[in-house]
Amino acid sequence: MTGPLIRNSIRRLRFEHGEMTQEELGRRAGGTRQTIIALEQGKYLPSREPAFRISRAFGARLEDVFDYGWHRVAPAVAESCPALHTSAIPHMDEGG
Repeated sequence: MTGPLIRNSIRRLRFEHGEMTQEELGRRAGGTRQTIIALEQGKYLPSREPAFRISRAFGARLEDVFDYGWHRVAPAVAESCPALHTSAIPHMDEGG
């Protein structure tokens, strides 16, 4: 397993939303440009509230912005741990 387990699509989403600046996203999400920079560089993992605010700034679901990288775990580990299977992770639209 290498790198952070949770990845994000913030940079891609900013550009898909009219090349939104880091400063603008920080303002919309109630944070700072520095926080957005750290997130994009994988140096910071937000708690739930900032993660939801960032997702809402894009009008996106949390899982469309943040990806839990279970697929980056060694296959033998993933196979032996049911919690790592996507089917075991409840989605918001399913009442989870």
